[in-house]
Amino acid sequence: MSLCLRCQRVTVLPVNLRPCATLSSAENRQTVQALYDLSVDIQKVRKLKSWVLHQSTAYVKEVADLLKDMGASGSIIAQILAVHPEAVLCSPEQMQAQRELWMSVCPNQKELVGIIEKFPASFFTSSSHHTNQWNNIAYFQSLNLNKRIITKLMASAPQSFSRPLEQNKVMVCTLQQAYQELGGEEINMKVWLQKLLTQNPFVLLKPPEVLRQNLLFLRDKGFNTAELLHLLSKLRGFITELNPDSMRLTLAYSQDTMGCSEADLRDIILDCPALLYYSEAILSERFQDLLSAGISISQITETPTVLELTPQIVNYRIQRLRAYGYDIRTGSLKVLSGTKKDFEMNCGKLRLRRERPLFNPVSPLKGDD
Repeated sequence: MSLCLRCQRVTVLPVNLRPCATLSSAENRQTVQALYDLSVDIQKVRKLKSWVLHQSTAYVKEVADLLKDMGASGSIIAQILAVHPEAVLCSPEQMQAQRELWMSVCPNQKELVGIIEKFPASFFTSSSHHTNQWNNIAYFQSLNLNKRIITKLMASAPQSFSRPLEQNKVMVCTLQQAYQELGGEEINMKVWLQKLLTQNPFVLLKPPEVLRQNLLFLRDKGFNTAELLHLLSKLRGFITELNPDSMRLTLAYSQDTMGCSEADLRDIILDCPALLYYSEAILSERFQDLLSAGISISQITETPTVLELTPQIVNYRIQRLRAYGYDIRTGSLKVLSGTKKDFEMNCGKLRLRRERPLFNPVSPLKGDD
């Protein structure tokens, strides 16, 4: 299977986000006082990133003024500087350049403040990456990704935007071609790519060869083209977190434990692709926990998604179901598996069924004489 053979692998360059500054043996008293005045937790800074306080040059007031001008409250400013004090090492020119960069994709300053509060390191970065950031923004816009998606990528995976554009192009090219070669429709590719990148933005930092190797391994295991597309879509970018060796061990353990054929195992994987990235140790713990609760292997085979739940969640849910009179040993595991929202809906249905009064719909209602 040819997966973007025209794409060349590009070596990832190291990213140095720490600004260059002169380090002093003693704390910079002006920096410490300025942070005190902003109610920043100095002890936290000393404990986690004391080196910042030893820099000879800092721009505490300038950072605070910038954040305040964007609408940040005093408490938010103090919180940002406590968790990411190296922000004070960015020059006013750097900060203003970053502000303009982010506002090119961020709808308003209030939302940008919220992003900085959650991902300060993504905003306060070295100016040496500024050109790469602009180039990558332009590239993702050319893919018709909306600004909100691009903003989320910049916040959660800033390394993807700090590195040279060509490196991102290689991975995106590989993903797009894999999708098309597996039968994906062109009209749906934009939405598919958006979902993949938002669920695992770090997929851009993975070598393209990882994706190709994993797809080739799964094809050798008997998955056809349509099934591979299903797995690629369900696993999203997490398929690049896998490797053939770990999948081989996981598949062998799962087949041996469930006593199923290779064809049956493929069907189970298609129902629960997450099985591919659980280690043998994790699966062993989860199988043992389910079996000790009285659940049979045949029940697990019918609803393999139950293996996505940790033993703690399984035991908690079993207790909840038991309170509503549901015996998990004889009932379907579908009521046990799923998201928290799914489970609460199932519990709600069981509660209503338990509380519903007996009523004979064919019995005449007693009216007034």
